[in-house]
Amino acid sequence: MHVRFSRSAFMIALVVTSVVASHAATSTATLAVAGRANAHVSLASDGSFVVAVWAASAPAGNTDIFSATSRDSGNTFSAPARVNSTPGDARVNGEQPARVAVKPRPGQAPEIAVVWTTKGSAGTKLLSATSLDGGRIFSKSALVPGTDAPGNRGWEALGVGPGGRFVSVWLDHRRLVQPQQTAMAGEHHHEGGVTMPAKSAAPADGVAMAELSQLYVAPLDGSIAPQAVTGGVCYCCKTAIAAGPANSLYLAWRHVYANNMRDIAFTVSRDGGKTFAAPVRVSEDKWQIEGCPDDGPAMVVDRQGAVHVIWPSVVTERGGPVKALFHATTRDGRTFSPRERLPTQGQANHPQLAIDAAGVLAASWDESGSGSRLLASAIGRSDGSGRVRFTRSSGAGDVGTYPYLVPVPGAWLRAWTAGAPDRSQIRLAALP
Repeated sequence: MHVRFSRSAFMIALVVTSVVASHAATSTATLAVAGRANAHVSLASDGSFVVAVWAASAPAGNTDIFSATSRDSGNTFSAPARVNSTPGDARVNGEQPARVAVKPRPGQAPEIAVVWTTKGSAGTKLLSATSLDGGRIFSKSALVPGTDAPGNRGWEALGVGPGGRFVSVWLDHRRLVQPQQTAMAGEHHHEGGVTMPAKSAAPADGVAMAELSQLYVAPLDGSIAPQAVTGGVCYCCKTAIAAGPANSLYLAWRHVYANNMRDIAFTVSRDGGKTFAAPVRVSEDKWQIEGCPDDGPAMVVDRQGAVHVIWPSVVTERGGPVKALFHATTRDGRTFSPRERLPTQGQANHPQLAIDAAGVLAASWDESGSGSRLLASAIGRSDGSGRVRFTRSSGAGDVGTYPYLVPVPGAWLRAWTAGAPDRSQIRLAALP
């Protein structure tokens, strides 16, 4: 067990009593703050450097964001550090966990940035913190520019954009007045929407209300003013962000189209995030639902500049709805390849996507329908024609939810939430 205590980390350890952080290449690691429910993990990596952030909630409900780092691809982890400077202020869940990104610095530890949701004076806002010493100490929490506004916001993503700036994208409800906000809250669905009827009693109302939900983006350093990219976003599905060559920045989210069709949308900036193109539809799936699926896209960019997106949608099989996962790619930011289905079983939820230095894709998700939530994964490789084919990984699935994965040298490292809700832990292991 690799443990290094700074003075602040030592004080945190005294408060939480004990922390488990161990890993072997062929076994499972556990990250947990004792006496708390540990959940909602995100990962970022730079070579063999890995950082995990997660939420640790006390029985009374107050929640903190913790971070632990590894310099050996996840074989060992440092002692955890609390990220949020105001104890107990985090407000997170499975679809909007704290997000983390790392920026390489030659000859030094990568810079780490973390973004999370907290309660504001008139709704919710986003905070951020950074670390320059490998995750031992984090800066004082700072407001993400543009997020201290009335209404709720969150479902954020975080990435390193052009120019090495940390950039966040989020869903924003500042245009919603209280009666409308209450109405929308009543239509939320938190298990993927599979059981909801495929009809639309009042599609115009749903679409009109969605127009008041906006997609916002801003760099954490304030170098570009926060901007609303579009309205019409599906309220509680996670967003995705990725940077590409030639000063490009990509965003993906679930959009509400006519007749309550809730499909994935995409936009690109070619000037480092100053302006964005008109959104395009990734795939016309015709998933009609009177509520939010609570399940958004994941996205990466390969070495040739092609953008890969995976997402969940519902198809009808054997006389009933099945929630499946799909992949599509674009090279010009305007048109996408026809969707290709991933090898899922049962109802597939919460996909994440990673890409390694060789351009091989790895996807992970959790599946329901067998009595437990089981983790699944697949490896995607180009067949030479530009088409990516995913092969399901073998081996028994671990029980857990909301997986996250990142590339490390020679493998992918996956993390997820496991255990009973009141005593859950973060588990990590290399993909089989």
